[in-house]
Amino acid sequence: MTRISVRGVAVASATAVTAVGAVVGVASGSEAKPAQAVDVAGATLLADVPSASDAQVVSDHFKQQATAQQVSADAAAKKAAEEAARQKAAADAQAKADADKAAADAAKAADAKRQADDAAAARAKARSQLAVASTPSAPAASSYSPGSVQSIAAGIVGDDTQFQCFSNIVKRESGWDYTAMNPSGAYGLVQALPGSKMASAGADWRTNPATQIKWGLGYMNDRYGSPCGAWSFWQSHSWY
Repeated sequence: MTRISVRGVAVASATAVTAVGAVVGVASGSEAKPAQAVDVAGATLLADVPSASDAQVVSDHFKQQATAQQVSADAAAKKAAEEAARQKAAADAQAKADADKAAADAAKAADAKRQADDAAAARAKARSQLAVASTPSAPAASSYSPGSVQSIAAGIVGDDTQFQCFSNIVKRESGWDYTAMNPSGAYGLVQALPGSKMASAGADWRTNPATQIKWGLGYMNDRYGSPCGAWSFWQSHSWY
């Protein structure tokens, strides 16, 4: 590109204008006045003006820069989104692992408790059966008072709490009458149905309350785990 001196052009133009003005003034009969000088001292050089092809190059350069910046911004945004997604996936996986572990621990604890409860129930049942087996039968008698029958039962059942549950059932089934008979065929303190079931505890089941108590305690332990288990069922159903 060619640098053009603005100062040179301005001086030449000012000189020409002054000369023309002088001639015009003389011709018109007016007093010629000196032409005001044009201050071109402060004039600057005309900037390099790019040609059309150069301007296109500059424009293309700016577009390329803008495109590169946009690509860079898009890449950064994509990377940030991928990192956020990765972190979320990791957090979700950790939360699921924690939840699965908590559920497994809870199930393990519940299973351990169930096993402990089963073992405790088995020990209680074994103690009750041992007590029944080791308790001598009460001597046969022509009749027993309700109080004496209860005393026999307390000695056979052993545990005070279990005896109370046993007593609750017997009181409602027979009123502690070891000869109580129901039209349905139920017989004795615990109203075995039929009464002949109690023969498994002794041939004197009809007349010996101890035999009936042993059979009834064994029945409650086998079917409900304990006399209190049988009493709980009885309260809900009025039978056991």
